[in-house]
Amino acid sequence: MSVMTTALRESLKTLRLSGMLETLDARLTQAQGGELGHLDFLQVLCQDEITRRETVAFERRLRKAKFEQQATLEGFDFNASPKLPAAQIRDLAALRWLHSGESVILFGPVGVGKTHVAQALGHLAIRQGAGVRFAKTSRILAELAGGHADRTWDKRIRELIRPDLLILDDFAMRQLTASQADDLYELVSERQGRSLIITSNRAPSDWYPLFPNPVVAESLLDRLINASHQVIMNGPSYRPNKRPKNPTDKPGTPPKC
Repeated sequence: MSVMTTALRESLKTLRLSGMLETLDARLTQAQGGELGHLDFLQVLCQDEITRRETVAFERRLRKAKFEQQATLEGFDFNASPKLPAAQIRDLAALRWLHSGESVILFGPVGVGKTHVAQALGHLAIRQGAGVRFAKTSRILAELAGGHADRTWDKRIRELIRPDLLILDDFAMRQLTASQADDLYELVSERQGRSLIITSNRAPSDWYPLFPNPVVAESLLDRLINASHQVIMNGPSYRPNKRPKNPTDKPGTPPKC
């Protein structure tokens, strides 16, 4: 290793350009072999650093999203049910709704893949540089309730307002208390102009009776539903297709329940 190479390594360390540092030997070999001119050498080193930074940022956003699984649309089996609105879901994958601050409601029976699609759309948003947070709705309500108890409610709701996309899974599972309904109202109101993805086993028209105060229900749900793309997901359960197969099962044998 030459003195010049050693000095260059130290400079890259000082500037915290570890992406360049990691590929320096390979790029020097290319340059010495005549594959790269001076400007090409500098350009590919810069691109190595950009790639490293983008990868680190992507992984950071992915951790913050707190997905249950690393679901992608590429990994979703649309052939599992011909009733699924594949064209509509693929259209949502363009994320025009996200850039417009609109929301998405995925609803249908248990097991059809709503949570997978919601997380997959969130994964696409992260790839485009958006901040995403995923959580069960019950968990969000519990967090906000805890904020009332320890006087950290303002801080907790700010953390839920901040992401470009908030995914509320299993929305409208059960009757809400007055406090929970108020918290949801504040959350949705404060996120005006920022996107939501909501998954639910109930159609949006069936959410209203779950709120103890009809006025709150009308104000919250009309605002939410009218600014959302609604996707009806129907068909057989997607979960058996994801279940590990028993090695002793014969081909075509239905999974055991």
